[in-house]
Amino acid sequence: MIGARVRGLREEKGISLSALARLAGVGKATLSGLENGTRNPTLETLYAVTAQLGVPLTAVLAEPAAAPTVHGAAVHATVLEVFTDADATYELYRMRVSPGTGQLSPAHQPGVTEHVTVFSGVLRAGPADAPSTAAAGGYLRWDSDVPHSYAAVGDEEVTASLLLRYPRR
Repeated sequence: MIGARVRGLREEKGISLSALARLAGVGKATLSGLENGTRNPTLETLYAVTAQLGVPLTAVLAEPAAAPTVHGAAVHATVLEVFTDADATYELYRMRVSPGTGQLSPAHQPGVTEHVTVFSGVLRAGPADAPSTAAAGGYLRWDSDVPHSYAAVGDEEVTASLLLRYPRR
């Protein structure tokens, strides 16, 4: 289902499979496998591809009512809500960050921002070259049109909410 949505968006925008793979920084075989349903994409791959397509991640996931969960190297995020106003589309996630490994996420399209409220644990997140740290009750915000990272500090899993804001073009 994800693959069919990616292929549909790619074709709608008139981008070849090779061009999208190159722009997203993923292998052509990986993108082809994703589109054909023979590969299970990581969160990092999906973000790289959707950024180049200029759409929010949820544009390629199942309907939000199905509460899809996406996984990366350290982040597990479940879609809670997707909403749109005149200026932007918002995706709200329940997020867990596993201790012991970090995650580097590719840049989103220009203007995208991320907002994290930490409920438990200590999170280091933000632009890869300048992450910030927040403990339970803390809040982080950054422009995510650059590579950015997430990591649990210490050996406790982080639980948080993640809000992504995609400006309308």
